[in-house]
Amino acid sequence: MDFQQKLEEYAELIVKVGLNIQKNQPLLINTTTDTIDFTRLIVKKAYEAGAKRVDVNYTDEVNARLFYDLAPDEAFHEFPKWSAVQRDELIENKGALLWIDADNPDLLEGVAIDRISNFQKASGKALEGYRKAVMNDVITWSIVAMPSEKWAAKVFPHLEGEYQMQALWDLIFQVVRIGEGTAVQKWKEHIDHLESRAALLNAKRFKKLHYTAEGTDIQVELPKEHIWLSGASKNAQSVPFVANMPTEEVYTAPLKSGVNGYVKNTKPLVYQGNVIDDFTLTFEDGAITKVQAATGEKLLQELIQTDDGAKYLGEIALVPHESPISASNVLFFNTLFDENASNHFAIGEAYPTCVEGARGLSHTELEQLGINTSIVHEDFMIGSALMDIMGELEDGTIEPIFCKGAWAF
Repeated sequence: MDFQQKLEEYAELIVKVGLNIQKNQPLLINTTTDTIDFTRLIVKKAYEAGAKRVDVNYTDEVNARLFYDLAPDEAFHEFPKWSAVQRDELIENKGALLWIDADNPDLLEGVAIDRISNFQKASGKALEGYRKAVMNDVITWSIVAMPSEKWAAKVFPHLEGEYQMQALWDLIFQVVRIGEGTAVQKWKEHIDHLESRAALLNAKRFKKLHYTAEGTDIQVELPKEHIWLSGASKNAQSVPFVANMPTEEVYTAPLKSGVNGYVKNTKPLVYQGNVIDDFTLTFEDGAITKVQAATGEKLLQELIQTDDGAKYLGEIALVPHESPISASNVLFFNTLFDENASNHFAIGEAYPTCVEGARGLSHTELEQLGINTSIVHEDFMIGSALMDIMGELEDGTIEPIFCKGAWAF
């Protein structure tokens, strides 16, 4: 297949599998000006699949940086109401939401930390209803990516400029199974495989997981009614979709107060246009009590102080070290990809869908079940070829889940 054919297949995969657009369903796309041509292709495919209306919100990297550099301080305590209303209307109309990520990992490097933190809090509060809809899979939502020049240069600094974009495109095509004209079928088979892994874990009913690796020794308790899920989801109308493309994980929610020990990251965390790396988090009774980081420590401290729930975990995800993304030996500096190369945790809000009967509950009700709530949800990577994970059953029996970064069953 030539490049244009691969683009066509990628766009079709996003529309038919990622979004699974239904007849007369509205679609909202959030992306950057770096993706205009590819976005137009997705819009075309969406209409061909039966979408009723497709709207696109473009952000521009230069304008975004100018906002953080030049806007008055009070601007970072506000969030435009029209943006929240637009998403609320999409939810009301049972629409679909797509992010096409092409961000520069270093976009906000050097920006005052309080500006980033204040705007994160303002947007989190304004978009609370929308976040609840996404976290509960009320609507269809999906995140995909395409290269931008600055992102490609970050990933492949050793290549000449003209080859960087092509190298990143080739890699993205590879890990999302594009190139043979059978991507839709391959993804159905892939999701079936992930679902089988989730089913095995659900049958075990582990009450606690114990992670050990270089720099990591941490135990994570699970809610009694926890559910392991794969990258495949269903919206409120029971229509299937895939929220992350690529996806290699099975995941669940931890018991909020049941995390104890310390964990070290194995890949950088790109948060709000800044890189945080070489960090260790220490947990006691679920809460982060100590933060150490060689790069971005102040921003990491701000992240876990965003609200009361930001210092607790909301997700634990299992990804074998031999996953296709890990096997590429490429650091993407993009969580969508890097989290699918590694076991990972998420700071902040838990997915209520990961606990039986929790979908749609209020924050108070979720907290009563030991499920964390927050306006943030940030994944960070902890897996490696040296990681072992042991599971403890209700009767105290210990069984291996991961041995040296690979599934033990």
